[in-house]
Amino acid sequence: MAPTDDHDHRTLNGMTVGELIEHFGKPRLQIVEGVGTKLQFMGPACVLDAYLYPPGNGGGTPRVTEIDARNFQGADVAAQGCVQAIEQSKRR
Repeated sequence: MAPTDDHDHRTLNGMTVGELIEHFGKPRLQIVEGVGTKLQFMGPACVLDAYLYPPGNGGGTPRVTEIDARNFQGADVAAQGCVQAIEQSKRR
């Protein structure tokens, strides 16, 4: 499903797996390790990794606690710019 809004995602903190998939579409990669989950989304010029963990007590729905963004050469890029690029590519 293509995103329908332009809300500010300087941070995706608090989003669930379902919310990320609804917003960005199917992830390129999904890795579950222990209680953590990593979802990777590909943009036209960047890769976005979202890391989800359950709340501090270990129970409940895992939510994004950290994001990383990089270009295809592996150099860090601004996460907000990467998020916007992925959102725009999904609208096409």
